[in-house]
Order: sequence, then C-alpha cells, then structure tokens
Amino acid sequence: MSRVTTFSTRPLIVGAAAIALLATAGGYGLGQWRKAPAPAAGDAPGRKVLYWYDPMVPAQRFDKPGKSPFMDMQLVPRYADDGAGPNAPGVTVDPRGAQTLGMRLARAEMTSLASSLTIPGSIEFNQRDLAIVQTRTAGFVQRVYGRAPGDIIAAGAPIADLFNPDWAGAQTEYLAVRRIGDPRLTAAARSRLGLAGMSEPLIAAVERGGRVQPISTVRAPIGGGLQTLDVRAGMSLTSGQTLAQISGLSSVWLILSAPEAQAGLIKVGLAVSAQLAAFPGETFNGRVSAILPSAQADSRTLQVRVELPNRGGRLRPGMFATASLGGDASPVLTVPSEAVIRTGRRDLVMLAQGGGRYQPAEVRVGRQAGDRSEILAGLSAGDQVVASGQFLLDSEASLAGLEPRPLSGQAATGPAMEAPAPVMKPAPSAARSLLQAKGRIEDITADTITLSHGPVPAIGWPAMTMTFKLDPPSLARGLKAGDQAAFGFEQRADGPAVRSLRHVEASR
Repeated sequence: MSRVTTFSTRPLIVGAAAIALLATAGGYGLGQWRKAPAPAAGDAPGRKVLYWYDPMVPAQRFDKPGKSPFMDMQLVPRYADDGAGPNAPGVTVDPRGAQTLGMRLARAEMTSLASSLTIPGSIEFNQRDLAIVQTRTAGFVQRVYGRAPGDIIAAGAPIADLFNPDWAGAQTEYLAVRRIGDPRLTAAARSRLGLAGMSEPLIAAVERGGRVQPISTVRAPIGGGLQTLDVRAGMSLTSGQTLAQISGLSSVWLILSAPEAQAGLIKVGLAVSAQLAAFPGETFNGRVSAILPSAQADSRTLQVRVELPNRGGRLRPGMFATASLGGDASPVLTVPSEAVIRTGRRDLVMLAQGGGRYQPAEVRVGRQAGDRSEILAGLSAGDQVVASGQFLLDSEASLAGLEPRPLSGQAATGPAMEAPAPVMKPAPSAARSLLQAKGRIEDITADTITLSHGPVPAIGWPAMTMTFKLDPPSLARGLKAGDQAAFGFEQRADGPAVRSLRHVEASR
C-alpha cells in the first residue's frame, strides 16, 4: 500500500513574501542612503564658518567650500570660534598645549637700562698738544745733544747748539750803541735784537758779559715725545727751517671705532671708562670730545675721539684699549630679549590676551643691555608677551593669515600708562596702496558685495567669485547685481575689504 505525503504550500508562500518585503525595504534604504548628500567639508553643529581657505595659501579666502584653485585639495573652513574672527584676533592654545610647547610669559615693565656700549680703540698723541721747533735765522749746527726720534724729553731740555752769524753782527752793533750812553738809541738797538729772534735770556747774557754771543741753544718748549729730529752737527740752516716736532703727553687721545649702527647712541660729552691690557684691573676715565665727520669706508665705522688725562705719562700711543661708553641708567619699557622675533623686515612679539589667546604684535626695538631689550613702540607697561615657544605661535598665526597688530605709537614711559596699547585701524587708501580688479556684481547686502572678478596678478589670485566687505557700505549706492564694476580692495585680518568701487560699461 503506497503512502502519499502531502506538503502545505501556505508556509512557503508566507516565508517568500517576508523575504521579498525585507529585500524591498533593504533596497529602498540602501538607495536612500546613497542618495543622501555627503556632509560638507567643515560642517560642525553650532559653529559658524567665516570663510574657506587653502592651508597652503592661507591668505586667500573663499566664500564657499570646494576644491582649491591653487592645489589639488579641498578648501578648509575657518570658524568664528577659531580665534581668527574680527572681534577676537589671535591664536588659541589650551593650558595643556601651552605646557607641551614649554611656553613662558614675561611682562613688559619699566626697568633701568643703562646705555652701555663696549668698543675697541687705541691710544694716540693729542694733536692739540704739539710743538714745532724752528730756526729764527740762518746759521750752522755746532752741536747736537744726543737725541733721537721717539725719545721722551722734558720741557726746556737742550736739543742743539746753533751758530748764528747774523746775530753776531746785531749784538756787536748793540754793544757799540750802549757804550755811547744814549738811552733812546740803546733801547732801539735792543729792540732790534728781539726782532731778530733772540730770546730774552740771550740778550741779558750779552748785556751782562759785554761780549757777543753768536751761539744759541735750542730747547724743547714742552715736555713729551720727540716725533721728528731733522738736525745734525755741521748742517747749514735757513731761517724758519724745522728742527724738531714734540708731542705733549699730559693728555692723550683714545680713538674708538664705533659701528655705524651704534653711532646714534654716542654723543659728545658722554662718559667713557677704558681698560688697557698694560694695566689690568685699572680704569681710566674720560669723556667723548669729538665724533669725526667721516666714516671708514672699508669697515663702516665712525671714529670717536676721547680725551684721557695722562698722569705720569703712563699711557703711551699705540696701546690697545677697550672702552665702555654709557650714561646714567634711566627707566624705560623693556621685555626679555628672547621674546622678540626678528624677521629682518620688522620685529614682533606674541602678545598674551588672556583666555589662552595670543596675537602677534609689531614692536619697535631700541637699545639692548644684558638680557633685556628696550621697546620704543608697540607695547605698554603691564602687557604680557611670550618669552619661550613664541616661534611656534608665530608660525601658526602666519598659517592662519593673521596680520600682526600694527605699531600704536610710542611705548609707555611711566606707570600711568599701564593699559594695553590700542590697536590702530588700517590706514586709508591714501596711505596704503589698494589692489585693483574688475568684475561682475553678483549680490549686494548691507555691508558686503559678491563679485565675480578677473585675476589679481599682484597677489597671485586667479579669476574667482568672492564676497568682500564694503568699507564704507555707501560705496555700493546706485549699483545692482549684474553691473560691471572696477574696484580697489585691501587685505585685512578679517578678510578682504573693498575701499573703492565704480560702475564701468560692459565690454563688447
């Protein structure tokens, strides 16, 4: 007897229907997921995007996301809370990041900064203390007193004996007139002896002895160093011939070679203290007597003359010296020298603004003494600057396109000015050249204008559509979307701003 097995088809139909329903739902969901738009680059809930930029060209800004015209990469958003907004310029670093960077803050404060320079120099003769010995009449050298150039001689020391034939004749005539006894003739003859160049002691010796004195001794008029001695026994001499030159040693000149960059700190009358290798531990004090008018072309230095007293003649020309020039210490605004970033074009500091925010600020640096530098402009007493780790902050500020805070005039000179220096507004177009371009107006709002403009070769911009600020908003009065316009704009920390705008006819 055969068995017949019967299968129910209802469960199979129900299962097939369930599978079909799941497949349909899955396919619809997959299709919907694929159709859903991808989130825009930089979308973040609750954060406002100011603009988009290319990290490789951070100074160029765009009003919408997309691919960079400069590099094959997507534009990156800049958010309002990134510290680059118009109301909060700067770079933000949290406390943990500051500790990792090893950041250290220092305060700009009034300190005593002595104006001190250290300059090498050498001792020279004082050219104002110079005596030239000459003959008064023609004659012959009868004797030379063992002198040689370079000798140190005292005032009144004999140099040479001269035989003067002309003097012998004048003295004979004087003695003859004197024997006559006429006072008037005697006085006239005696006067002629003085006019002939005879010294008063020689005339007195003729009167006392009643004999002709044809030989005279030439003596040093001052004490000092014998520079030249052009006399030898037996020489014949003419009237006015130079026999010797003597440089005094009661005072000497210290000639300093000051670099041009430091010449502005040196004034006549400035106190100077000099140290010489010949006298270790001893200081010689003087003052600047002159700054020579011409600079040395090969070394680019100015010659500074210092007059030093030379008691006992210890300072000898040719000695090397190191001089310190400085005035009285005066309170000035200073910061640690390590806080100053020197770019070669300007000097910057990273200014701490509180809340972990830091902004680059331009400063004008003056003197430097020790580990502190004088700030002439750009900071006020009480401002805090970054003294360690500032170079990393400056690099981040450059990548973010932040412009340093411009100079705000002279730095504070006393405790009364302890508030942070105000940020100066950019100068108007008269003081800053505007970048020029032409384009089509796409949209105008209360204070912005969107332009599709051509290339701007001056800053490497290609043709693009951008939104600019209007400064002032009245520039767009009378214009509308679709108009062709020529405009001038400037780059700012919060984005480019149109400063001039005019309607132009569309080119055909």
